[in-house]
Amino acid sequence: MMIKKYLTTQNLTAGILIAFAVAARFLPHPANFAPVAAVAMFSGVYLGKRASIVVPVLAMMASDIFLGLHNLIFFTWGCMILSGLIGRVVRKKKNVYTIAGGILLGSVIFFLVTNAAVWFFNHGEFYAFNFSGLILAYEYGLPFFRNTVLGDLFYTGVFFGVMELVLAWQKRKVTIRT
Repeated sequence: MMIKKYLTTQNLTAGILIAFAVAARFLPHPANFAPVAAVAMFSGVYLGKRASIVVPVLAMMASDIFLGLHNLIFFTWGCMILSGLIGRVVRKKKNVYTIAGGILLGSVIFFLVTNAAVWFFNHGEFYAFNFSGLILAYEYGLPFFRNTVLGDLFYTGVFFGVMELVLAWQKRKVTIRT
């Protein structure tokens, strides 16, 4: 009886998204071409408020435990939470433009925050602790940014596209019956 309470469509969807995001981080892929930000935004749009935060954090936590914990973990996780919260905003006026704009905003935030964190916490080792060092950190991050944008757009297109097809199919099915 207790298990049935938790076996909701939303919880199953969240579990599948988390499992997919974790698995995809272990499969061979170009650096930063991963589905976690798309999963976060999808959760913010289609799942509950709590899921927009919990789903990306659990995905990152479950995979980072095995991939390796690092000193920037709270910045990367924080950016994924922001992507989920962006999804909550997109939810209010969901269309192709707000979805694309939301995921691109998340990509830019991830790029700016994580590269600034790399510069700040690793100065002296890689970058001078001055404005030039920060700019150099952003310059060296550009190839990763390209992959982030491409991955975010790809996975967002897949997740949202499939979901909208399912919703359209359900709506059509209901219309045919009535």
